[in-house]
Amino acid sequence: MVTRFAPSPNGQLHIGHAFSALCAHDFARAFGGRYHLRIEDIDGTRSRPEHIAGIIADMHWLGLQPDGDVQFQSQHTARYEEARDQLIAAGYLYRCGCTRSEIAEALKQKSVPHGPDGPHYPGTCRERPFNEDAAYCWRLDMEKALEAAGPLMWTDLAQGQQFADPMAFGDVVIWRKDAPASYHLAATVDDAADGITHVVRGKDLFAYTAIHRLLQHLLGLPEPIYWHHPLLLDRDGGKLAKRRSSPALSVRRLAGESGTALIDNLRQGTLMLGISLSDT
Repeated sequence: MVTRFAPSPNGQLHIGHAFSALCAHDFARAFGGRYHLRIEDIDGTRSRPEHIAGIIADMHWLGLQPDGDVQFQSQHTARYEEARDQLIAAGYLYRCGCTRSEIAEALKQKSVPHGPDGPHYPGTCRERPFNEDAAYCWRLDMEKALEAAGPLMWTDLAQGQQFADPMAFGDVVIWRKDAPASYHLAATVDDAADGITHVVRGKDLFAYTAIHRLLQHLLGLPEPIYWHHPLLLDRDGGKLAKRRSSPALSVRRLAGESGTALIDNLRQGTLMLGISLSDT
């Protein structure tokens, strides 16, 4: 068994991140497996060196040390390019030069399905000639990809076997204009390259697994087992999040609190939630 905790260094970690790291760490330990720490730092406009240092310091403070070296997505752009080129050669990707304002305007003129991420991309660039001078991203032609893949399933340890419905997202971006790869492509390729057998992450990412399952099929990658654990909520019942200014772990660490005491309290919390990591 191999698990991973994979935060993005675009802000400071909060207790929700500590809980997710704990679940991945203790799940692996319960079965004599390995636990990896992967920094998803390919978003050049938002990834910050000070946040990378903070993540590593926070994990050390909590006592959730990874097996082996810390992994950095920024060091593996070649593997994402290879996967992208494989999808292009198979005819599953097309170039899209639309700006956000152009997409918003097109959506006023065309009725499209809505999914977990909002309205689907209206398909403006799917068939039209492409302007070679324009900046562009690569989108997945979802209909063509699903026609080739057929029905897909995946397994969640908490909710059992699931039908993958990536069509709910429409033609998602696979290669961005401003970063080497989308989250979907990079995370899927890295999980395979790192030998991740069990993807442990929060319920907020449950729906995206359908996209990842499709990419695994198209790229010929192994299918891991998933566990989407419950989310910790704030006092108002909202999801803990950086954008909601949830209290940072670093503040507690620098104030001299005990990280091991905090993580022990979270371990007790898993039992209160009815989670037994050794029986999941």
